[in-house]
Formats: sequence, C-alpha cells, structure tokens
Amino acid sequence: MSKRNTTLTQKQVSAFLKPRPRQSHKGLFGTAVVIGGASGMAGAALLAGRAALKLGAGCVHVGLLDDTAPAVDIVQPELMLHQALNAFRLPRVDVFAIGCGMGTSVAAQKLLHEALRKEVTLVLDADALNLLALHTDLQDDLRTRTAASVITPHPGEAGRLLGVPASQVQTARVDAAQQLAKKLHCSVVLKGADSVCVTRDGTTYLNKTGNPGMSAPGMGDVLTGMIAAFIAQGLGPDQALLLAVHLHGAAGDALAEKGVGVGMTATEITEWARWLINQWQSQ
Repeated sequence: MSKRNTTLTQKQVSAFLKPRPRQSHKGLFGTAVVIGGASGMAGAALLAGRAALKLGAGCVHVGLLDDTAPAVDIVQPELMLHQALNAFRLPRVDVFAIGCGMGTSVAAQKLLHEALRKEVTLVLDADALNLLALHTDLQDDLRTRTAASVITPHPGEAGRLLGVPASQVQTARVDAAQQLAKKLHCSVVLKGADSVCVTRDGTTYLNKTGNPGMSAPGMGDVLTGMIAAFIAQGLGPDQALLLAVHLHGAAGDALAEKGVGVGMTATEITEWARWLINQWQSQ
C-alpha cells in the first residue's frame, strides 16, 4: 500500500465540482438513503439526512429504527421518513449511509447485514462500525463486496476494528487508517485533528481543515450525510470522501472565524458547508 501522504487543498477538491445543467431536475442528482436512529437517537440519522439534502442530493430518504419516530421531520419536511426496513425496498438508490444512532441491537445487526448485501455504494459510520467490530462475519461481508464502501471511524471505533486501544491508533494515525483500508477493502477517513483519508488505491491524504470547536455532538453524522450527498450526485466514492472531509472542516473554520469557538453545533456546520460549496463552485 502506498505510503505517500498528500495534504488536501481547496483547489484540489473544488476541481471535483461540476456546474449543474440549465435543464436539470432532482432526478439528476441522485437518491441517498440514511439508515439509523434507534430509540432516543433519531436525531443522528436526521442530522445526516439534512446534511445530504443541503449538500445537494436530489432525493433523501431516512430509515429509522425507532418505532415511535415522527412520520415527518418538521424542521426539514423535504426528507422522506420510513421505518428502517422499508428503506431497503426503495426502487432506486445511489448510496446508503448506515450507522448514525443505529445502536447495536439484533435488529440493527440485521439491517447492516442487509445493507452489506446491496450492490450499492455504502457509507458506514458510528454503530455500523461498532457492529463490524463485534461480528467478524460482517467484516467478511464488507471485504467481499464488489460495490464501493467508505468507513468513517473516530479513533475509538478504529481501535475496536483493529483490536487495539484508541491511544495506539492516535500514536500512529496514518498506519491505522492504512491498515483499516487494507483489512476491510474500503476507503477510510480516520477522523480527528488532521483527519487521515485513504482511498481505494491506497493513496493517503491528510486534511488540515477543522478546529477544536468541532468537538461537539453530531459532527460525524453531518460528515456522513455530506459524503453520501456527493456520491448521490455522481462523484466517485473517493472524490466524495475527500471533498466532504475538507469542506466539513472548512465549514468549522468559517464558524471559528466568526468567533464561535465554544458551542459550535453540527447543524451550523451543515449551513456553512452549503454556503461554502456554493462559493467554491462559483469560483
């Protein structure tokens, strides 16, 4: 696997953006499905879904495990909400993002198994990664997929997948990310300060955007939704990963420049990311 490390730049990731045709409609910009939201954690899946919508996906569905979850997102009624299992029955899906607030129940395990069988690009986060760490058969399913997969662990999740403490991951972040990519046959972003991205061909990128103010709930859910949005719109999984990671951190930096260092929220990151990507595209 390549050991070359490249620092991501705005110029590099902006090159992935293409102008929308004048004669366009929502069907041109893909369908993203977010699966997650067990009891008490529906907000995680909704944050991911809102991010996917506001970063340009044409249609966004959210499949929730919580039987008592609302039938509509009052804040973002453009999202289409379903029971989690029903979301797998949709006729056309370009990307599944699974794991946000999903829990590790038997029901969640079955949903992950179902997702891994789909010939659709997957973005796996949070409890999807915890389930992978707990069940080696699910890891086998991930390794043998022919469709692309992207995983988005923080150091604790990475450690569980590698069978080492998070502290060991942190002392060798590049090596840990490269090991995960090789072990699970997927693209990886190891989140944290100077996030490490490893693409499917083994090339390693370091991301320098982002700041400590982003140490807040829901940030990873928003990143997952952003990656899914870009895949839905036709970017390759690696391009989508690199663009989303750099933009996500840049949105946090834009907030910090406005004096928001404490109390930054994931919802604000989504709003600033939308503003920034429109500026980048117009340039």
